[in-house]
Amino acid sequence: MTASPAPARPHTRASLAAQLHDLGVRPGATVLVHASLRPLGFLCGGPEAVLLALRDVLGPAGTVVVPTHTPENSDPAGWSNPPVPADWWPVIREEMPGFDPAVTPSRFMGAFAELVRTWPGARRSDHPHVSFAALGPAAARIVDGHARADMLGEGSPLARLHDLDADVLLLGVDHGSNTSLHLAEYRQPAPPRQRCGAAVLTADGGREWVWWDDIRLDDEGFTRLGADLEATGAVRLGPVGDGTGRLMRQRAAVDFAVEWLARHRRTEGT
Repeated sequence: MTASPAPARPHTRASLAAQLHDLGVRPGATVLVHASLRPLGFLCGGPEAVLLALRDVLGPAGTVVVPTHTPENSDPAGWSNPPVPADWWPVIREEMPGFDPAVTPSRFMGAFAELVRTWPGARRSDHPHVSFAALGPAAARIVDGHARADMLGEGSPLARLHDLDADVLLLGVDHGSNTSLHLAEYRQPAPPRQRCGAAVLTADGGREWVWWDDIRLDDEGFTRLGADLEATGAVRLGPVGDGTGRLMRQRAAVDFAVEWLARHRRTEGT
């Protein structure tokens, strides 16, 4: 068996900071980061090196934001990967631990998001299904008051990021992971809706299952949407580690997505 070739070089806090600077990360900016670290190659310090490098470029006035979603805290009737038997649904609704922003881990968001969530001084929004964590001076403004029934819409951290003219940084992932594009779904006329559920903490320290009505989120087509966005020149691409970084203004991405979805989803009847 032939051994895998060694990476060309290890990537350090300093070298990653240089790449992020060259990509266009702005000092003092607020940046929503979606990251898969494996494509970035060998990182000397792992996710910590990436976070420290990013904060070095942003400086003390910058804020890092990450998705810290908990998709398992949702109505099991809608689970498909994998589905669970219908006779399990009442048990899950009755026994799922209530979401606690201080301790509930995120799921499937990656090591970088978990690092930011647990970093001293980070704040996290109180949404039981699609929370966000933020680290920096704008953190409270972004994550406080996250509306349960408008989870990725005008009452969410995504809309606060739009207000702040924040950036989106994709590290080792494409636009299929670009959560900000969901904000454009809320800005469509009469988007399809669904009933959502999750377990939350109660004021007396207990837990309960709650229901709310929200948009039926659909990321199908986001990769193609992102490719069309990149064709406009609104996205800067460059190396980060061994992988690719994509940097864009969140307003530009969302505003483009509003028009793109209006054209494509209506004409495709979806």
